[in-house]
Amino acid sequence: MLHNKSSFFSPDSPVHSINCNGRLIELDTPKIMGILNITPDSFSDGGKFNNEKSALLHTEKLLNEGAEIIDIGAQSTRPHAEFLSDKEEMRRIGKIISEIKRNFPETLLSLDTFYAETVQFGYDEGIDIINDISGGQYDENMLNAVAETRLPYILMHINSTYESMHEKINFTDITLSINQYFSKKIQELRKKGIKDIILDPGFGFGKTVEDQMKMIDEIRFLGFGQYPLLIGISRKSFIYKPLGKSPLDINPETQKLHLKVLQQGAKILRVHDVAEAKKTVDEFLINR
Repeated sequence: MLHNKSSFFSPDSPVHSINCNGRLIELDTPKIMGILNITPDSFSDGGKFNNEKSALLHTEKLLNEGAEIIDIGAQSTRPHAEFLSDKEEMRRIGKIISEIKRNFPETLLSLDTFYAETVQFGYDEGIDIINDISGGQYDENMLNAVAETRLPYILMHINSTYESMHEKINFTDITLSINQYFSKKIQELRKKGIKDIILDPGFGFGKTVEDQMKMIDEIRFLGFGQYPLLIGISRKSFIYKPLGKSPLDINPETQKLHLKVLQQGAKILRVHDVAEAKKTVDEFLINR
């Protein structure tokens, strides 16, 4: 266990900001990242938004409900999902990024990919943030591509290969292990010139229910106080399976956990249910 708590993040720590294509985004108040899955096989909303019209309509809904960032993903990373090439990812995305930018020019767009080619494609289409679940481990060219864009980069904790991403690891201390991973990866990123880094502890990837609940309790100890934290627990199985519920039936439980991580300093919530998350953020801001 990590004992020197004074060196870790607290809600009173200095405000973080990220540079998105020249726009300085202050994270003094938590941001909501709405999920736009343009996949046919995501576990809870596959096939609903995988064409330009439905993607635009859903983006408008997410923005109206309070999202400030839209996270676009063309590849499902649920267990046993279809593995896509970068070419298929880009084919699925098509003109969705540029159409969203044309219709909602002030919207911040995050691209969920672990491919260098998709990053370059997304950059040319107008993305503002790169959300890489792999930590640069699934494509040897990924981090160089990220560095070339100079966009903010979301670094997630995950197992080292695509095939093992969901294998449960027996961590002696999950918080210590995540921080060790972050420390090593941050050094690698900074050497490549990647400076705007957001940390995602990787809920739902290779961790037991018990470890994930411990992560919730110890969010304030992650990230060294220097980097903003993104939390993605929306519709995750570590919440719904122990309750015997479906992914769509755990909103009250999810919002309680969202409030808990906000109270410990989390800066971005990645969610499917934006309206409910917005209520939680508003509650947090009123009472902080």
